[in-house]
Amino acid sequence: MEFSRSLLVLVFIVSLACIMLSEADVYSPQYGIENQDILPSKLTSLNISNVFYGIMFDAGSTGTRIHIYSFIHKDPEPPQLDSEIFESVKPGLSAYVDDPEQVQELFEDSPFLVPDDCVSIMNGTYEGILAWLTINILTGHLYGASENTVGILDLGGASTQITFLPQAKSTLHAAPEEYISSFEMFNKSYKLYTHSYLGFGLKVARLAVLGALDAKVSESRRYRSSCLPQSLKAEWKFGGVNYKFGGMKEVPSSFQSCYTEVTKVIQKKLDQQDEIKSRSFYAFSYYYDRAVDTGMIDGEKGGVIFVKDFEMKALEVCKDLNEAATGSPFLCMDLTYITALLKEGFGFYDNTELQLTKKVNNIETSWALGAAFHLIQSLKTTP
Repeated sequence: MEFSRSLLVLVFIVSLACIMLSEADVYSPQYGIENQDILPSKLTSLNISNVFYGIMFDAGSTGTRIHIYSFIHKDPEPPQLDSEIFESVKPGLSAYVDDPEQVQELFEDSPFLVPDDCVSIMNGTYEGILAWLTINILTGHLYGASENTVGILDLGGASTQITFLPQAKSTLHAAPEEYISSFEMFNKSYKLYTHSYLGFGLKVARLAVLGALDAKVSESRRYRSSCLPQSLKAEWKFGGVNYKFGGMKEVPSSFQSCYTEVTKVIQKKLDQQDEIKSRSFYAFSYYYDRAVDTGMIDGEKGGVIFVKDFEMKALEVCKDLNEAATGSPFLCMDLTYITALLKEGFGFYDNTELQLTKKVNNIETSWALGAAFHLIQSLKTTP
């Protein structure tokens, strides 16, 4: 189906790790740099040669996000992140579908260090590892001897990811072999449990609940669910296909009936590990968005919630579903799906704590920072 094509996210990595600027160069008009905020805040006490930059382009189908990081390095310590500049623009790569050579030309003309393998298509597993690196770097868990790292949960439109560092050997033995990924960072080896479940993202799950995922789309057919208002008749376009959907007149809309539908989509289809029930996790993307949409957390600051809070909010929203005049008609279904995904899918307890945030120490919690650190290490170790 067409929606699967949107999973291909192009990642451009441009590293300036080999470029060292003098103070005179940084302020020189020939570089057109007038905003001194781009300079690391700690430069007053450091030699400029200890400072370098990394630029990451997260190039998606609908928009491109750029992260400009400044780092400070003092041997033999690992590089320290100093600051980030973040911007996003539209349109995305889809605008160049008829002329992809334009993108290549931009990088060929770049004055920066552009490694040969800097352009790649990121798969879900690698994205999960890099996102885990980002959050554990920002929270300070990777700089010490502590193994008390945090896990991450990401819920996109087409897929969902889980990544954590197992503390129990039983997890490493019980997990499917392909779920364990090894890598090195800061002169230390890690074995992560990480997996991306394609087809279990929020928007694809809607199609699965409606019974439209593998069905032949017909202009006259309307897909129905008890997760939707009984009298609802609407249309939704996803992956280039227009779907007609609505409620079920014979089944009253409720959380219980919706949960039964949703559970059929999830049950026994995801790997469960007992260890995660007692671990701390950060959750992103639609976990965050739906919590904001329903007032569970502040849209700017984020917040800490429990798994059961999603269920309580789903009960509330689904109960008043037919009276709701505003908001997404999928809100009951989305919240119920998130609840079932966490409990029936991954096996979390009701009291498992989830940290929902978009920034830590004013830095975006994107996989891009983990990718920047990973690239810095690879450049350093390359002969």
